[in-house]
Amino acid sequence: MSDDATLETELEALLQREWFDPPEEFVADALISDLSVHEAAEHDPVGWWEEQARALDWFEPWQHALEDADAPFYRWFTGGKLNVSHNCLDRHVAAGLGDRVAIHWHGEEGETRAITYAQLLADVERCANALKARGIGPGDVVGIYLPMIPEVVVAMLACTRIGAPHNVVFGGFSAESVHERMAFSNASALITADGGRRKGKTAPVKPEVDRVMRDLSHLETILVVRHTGEPCEMQEGRDVWWHEALAAADPHCPAEPLDAEHPLFILYSSGSTAKPKGIQHTTGGYLTGVAWTFRHVFDVKPESDVFWCSADVGWITGHSYIVYGPLANGATSVMFEGAPDYPHKGIWWELCERYGVTIFYTAPTAIRTCMKWGAEEVQRHDLSKLRLLGTVGEPINPKAWVWYWHVVGGGRCPVVDTWWQTETGQIMITTLPGAQRMKPGSAGTPLPGLRATVVDNDGREVQRDVQGLLTLRHPWPGMLRTLFKEPDRFRSGYWERFGAPNYFVGDASRQDHDGYFWVIGRVDDVINVSGHRMSTAEIESAIVSHPKVAEAAVIGQNDEDTGQSICAFVTLRGDLDGDDALVDAIREHVAVRIGKLARPRRVIWAGDLPKTRSGKIMRRLLKDIAEGRELGDVTTLRDPAVMEQISASMGSDEDEG
Repeated sequence: MSDDATLETELEALLQREWFDPPEEFVADALISDLSVHEAAEHDPVGWWEEQARALDWFEPWQHALEDADAPFYRWFTGGKLNVSHNCLDRHVAAGLGDRVAIHWHGEEGETRAITYAQLLADVERCANALKARGIGPGDVVGIYLPMIPEVVVAMLACTRIGAPHNVVFGGFSAESVHERMAFSNASALITADGGRRKGKTAPVKPEVDRVMRDLSHLETILVVRHTGEPCEMQEGRDVWWHEALAAADPHCPAEPLDAEHPLFILYSSGSTAKPKGIQHTTGGYLTGVAWTFRHVFDVKPESDVFWCSADVGWITGHSYIVYGPLANGATSVMFEGAPDYPHKGIWWELCERYGVTIFYTAPTAIRTCMKWGAEEVQRHDLSKLRLLGTVGEPINPKAWVWYWHVVGGGRCPVVDTWWQTETGQIMITTLPGAQRMKPGSAGTPLPGLRATVVDNDGREVQRDVQGLLTLRHPWPGMLRTLFKEPDRFRSGYWERFGAPNYFVGDASRQDHDGYFWVIGRVDDVINVSGHRMSTAEIESAIVSHPKVAEAAVIGQNDEDTGQSICAFVTLRGDLDGDDALVDAIREHVAVRIGKLARPRRVIWAGDLPKTRSGKIMRRLLKDIAEGRELGDVTTLRDPAVMEQISASMGSDEDEG
């Protein structure tokens, strides 16, 4: 029997197991090894969160742990003052940990930097003063559009040091997406780079930024990191080189005492409309949530562990578990600039071996991709220091889970599947690795201090093993406080359906007979591609803006590799015919307007779209037909014959593919 066949047999046997117990040696050394912590938190969740908040340094204590009089606009630790940068850097240096490595950075072309807590603090202080010298202070929004380089962490912490909320934009998004976010947030400054790198190629960044930013008069400063050497123009009075600004800045910048409810950052997340949502997080509650969850979900011992989260800082996972969670705990992390298959398909595992990674956190999509590349890419590296694995971004299918546990973890590493959102700020549902058994495919149970339930459309709790809507039943510190400039949208989008304190998650779920939650996926028009949430409406708007397109409907199609892929049904103007060249043009058009992640995997030509008599597009039917299922009820359609034409188009598309 071949090695591949043997592995397949082993995986099939593992799939028959309902439960996986954490190893005894892991439990013996775990920070939490029993579930008594849940009892204390359940009895008094607010008091329990107060206890966790006291692990941080506060300049002034809070007067009220939770204010709920203006629900759903909850407030945590009001009256208290602290600073995130101080908690992530100064207190560790003061405790004698200045020489501990904060970040092992590995560049795409093999460059390395080991940045200690003392070095990181020095850079953050200079960057903070450079921003202050440009007139930026508390409340001024600073945009950040950078690759995965240490400067992105410096920029974020410098903003937190002076009370300037940051708005990080994923480096894979287009310049147009950056413009949209800078315009809406009224950003005073933008920190970007001359260029970016991807799989051995470089691309201009600053020239693209210049192309779209000329109309933003409020954007008075652009700090430019020299990264690739790409040529770029520098506008006098507005633009300044990062290295020159930091060299000229005063080396000492005291951390600003900020109210616990002071805005920490804005992060745009796709919703069910074309307009992204500016999710706003605040200082004290958010840091409390991510500091505790990082330490205990991943069972981190900062003095010995090396943590690696493979996400990008431009997403909430990067904010919470690359930057703020690890640094608040004084941990050592790996930060990688490149793709998982460059310069070769084993680069992740090579880096795990090189840096002695003990805890690895990635997306199910990445795991499925590694499965395709084969176990040998993993097995040729020494991963014996790994002791815990985590997943994030989307539900993980059981086969990927057992492959991850067996091949990457060698059967000795607990796997924590974590469910949470940009909006929640922190991990909400998972298993505590030293205290709970694991079920492949299940996220686990709510963490201490958190309450979740599954309800029907009327908000009534459903029976176990019945699918319904996931809701969170009590406020928590790391929760979003509002949508930037859109309080009404915040109230209607998350709270109106079931009424505060019942937060509507937007995911379908079921809770099994053991109390474990199984998250099914989105119930709104949001597609989850490789763990990245994108609005169908936003993608549709981009497609329709192409001059040859009349109408478009976008759905998420189940995909073995990415969880979901984007499938677009497109109606052209007039008598135009679609061809491969136009497919490519539309895909590129979307990439320019939103980013490459938003490019449709498939474009299906449609003479018309399935609509009700009131004009509503029936995306449910499009999803059925894309995934080869029997069509549901078509009697409500204005023209049922439309589905026959689309079926024919789907068939020809598959033939050509």
